Amino acid sequence: MTRTISVVTPVYDGGDAYLHEAYESLRDERPRLPEGWDLQWLVQEDGTTGKPAQNLPDEPWISPGMASKGGAGVARTMALPRATGELVRTLDADDAIVPGGLARDISTMEAHPEIGWCISAGLDLLPDGSTAAGPYDPPEGPLPYEDLLEGYDNDLFPVLGTHLTVRKPLLFAVGAWPAIPAWEAIAVVLCCAAVSDGWMIEKPGGYYRKHPGQTTAQAAYADVADEDELRAIVRAQAEALHNIGWRWP
Repeated sequence: MTRTISVVTPVYDGGDAYLHEAYESLRDERPRLPEGWDLQWLVQEDGTTGKPAQNLPDEPWISPGMASKGGAGVARTMALPRATGELVRTLDADDAIVPGGLARDISTMEAHPEIGWCISAGLDLLPDGSTAAGPYDPPEGPLPYEDLLEGYDNDLFPVLGTHLTVRKPLLFAVGAWPAIPAWEAIAVVLCCAAVSDGWMIEKPGGYYRKHPGQTTAQAAYADVADEDELRAIVRAQAEALHNIGWRWP
């Protein structure tokens, strides 16, 4: 029986300039997956225009969808009812998978059945086509909750939340991506880490595209008016889960 990893990509009308490159990276990755595995691509519009899906190939492994506008985190969560995979991996619409990236995610999760999630290192893809490693990438190995929380508190969060691969039951157990205006990708990693062991994959698994149009480059994202409240709620939710004492699985 074929096993599946579901890749979730949120996109909004006007934010699909690099969506075809994301598609190409996933299409090329399918033959590289471990034997018995395939991928499902959930492309979820943040909004209901239907426009981003118009240029997607009509292929059975691609599942387009849309829902009321609520931000990237809401879009990812609203795609989950269509997810057929036992693993869920995030991929932003302007990013791409490094060759072999998904295969390493799957192999890591199979090699460590005790972990609930893993994250691969990222490569910044600069406008001139060059790449640069992330500034805070941890070494290969376990990712303790306390280390992630310390990095969060010091504005030095060491991993890319958009490179998360997680077992689907764990993702549902922590509430998936929270409906907050920013930092939702960090929040879900902290919540998973609060109740489950995770693993850092030192080898890059994806390209993080740097460009003027990216959401995280916009002033409305970088300078959120309610930053103190946002910072507090992300931490409080993770700490509440951690302090309950429940562990997954």
